Amino acid sequence: MYTIKVYDRCMRTNINIDDRLLSQARRLTRLRTKREIVHRALEVLVQSEARKGILRFRGSGIWEGDLKAMRRDRQ
Repeated sequence: MYTIKVYDRCMRTNINIDDRLLSQARRLTRLRTKREIVHRALEVLVQSEARKGILRFRGSGIWEGDLKAMRRDRQ
């Protein structure tokens, strides 16, 4: 296990990361440092959770329009 000190502005955090997961993340992303890997993982998590929030509005009637007509207008 690696212990990583993450610095971002005024925050410092020590975390333990599974060596196997860190190695796999490095291979898949080609990111060089542990800090880059952790930062990217947090970005992906935030994006994923934000998308889940958008799904709450599905079928709520917030948007009104004719999608087929809009697509025809683009051609």
